[in-house]
Amino acid sequence: MRIYTGATPYMLVYDTEVVIPAEVEIPSLRVIQEAKLDDTVWIHVKQEQLMLIDEKIMDVVCHGHLYHNRMASAFNKRVKPRQFTPRQLVLKKIFSHQEEAKWKFAPNWQGPYVVHQERSGRALILAEMDGRFSTKPINSDTVKIYYA
Repeated sequence: MRIYTGATPYMLVYDTEVVIPAEVEIPSLRVIQEAKLDDTVWIHVKQEQLMLIDEKIMDVVCHGHLYHNRMASAFNKRVKPRQFTPRQLVLKKIFSHQEEAKWKFAPNWQGPYVVHQERSGRALILAEMDGRFSTKPINSDTVKIYYA
């Protein structure tokens, strides 16, 4: 809404033209002309702003690493590593997406199974009680020791 003199209502009230926040961060030609900056001064100012952005990015990255390390150490304090040995009896957790867990009073664990092999990364190869073993490794977090 412009008045015939070319001034906007904002300029009439505040005696300055409206500048959107994007133009403050990334100055447009209009802002540069109003500031009447020399090209070398403008380039120097831009370099300083870019260096500040790089420093802020480095601060954010460092803060992210520190936060990640704090969260990992807080989580790992509660983790109890479990070791399984071959021929040990275990129960395997039944997850809600499995066919065995489709009804209300379904058991939460199935088994017992025999630990056939322990692999790196806390993975286990389980075997049935009759000797047939699975080819798929299973995470050791999803099994618990079966006490017979």
